[in-house]
Amino acid sequence: MSVSDIVIQNVVRPERVRSGPWPTVIASNLDYHRATFLWKCEGLTDARLRQRVLPSSALTLLGLMRHLQGVERAWFQRTLAGVTAPPYFPYRTYVTAAGDDWFDEADPTPADVVYEDYLSACEESRKLFAEVTADPGRLVSSPEFGTTDVRFVLEHVIEEYARHVGHADLLREAIDGATGE
Repeated sequence: MSVSDIVIQNVVRPERVRSGPWPTVIASNLDYHRATFLWKCEGLTDARLRQRVLPSSALTLLGLMRHLQGVERAWFQRTLAGVTAPPYFPYRTYVTAAGDDWFDEADPTPADVVYEDYLSACEESRKLFAEVTADPGRLVSSPEFGTTDVRFVLEHVIEEYARHVGHADLLREAIDGATGE
């Protein structure tokens, strides 16, 4: 393996803001979780990011990355900003037994393209953040939760990251033994 085969390099996790204006604290925590997810993927090749390492699961780090770009776009662009047609990359999906769309691990999109798409989705969310959080009590509607407010949506996005960073931690340890907080 050469350095040019590595998809994600040099991830720096930002310090979290622990006090201050509510939007600043939330934005800081989101960026911390985004960077922590990428840190779990750092130093791996396309093949390793696609590797299924747990016999009981089809999850891969690349599949989680595809999912998290969808989380960013679904919640920030569609639900909070009201954009009707976010520019999703056309990843191959399937419908799970529970009726949810999930990303097909056989999707041939190269990992570096998925990574760039994920970074773009995060940047799109950052650009919208101040606008969509100006009124945290504003009611929004989503297919998953019905009518809720902006605060709940932001908490849900952090919850998504926390859950999937935990998955990524287990997957990374199974891939090459790398561990970290």
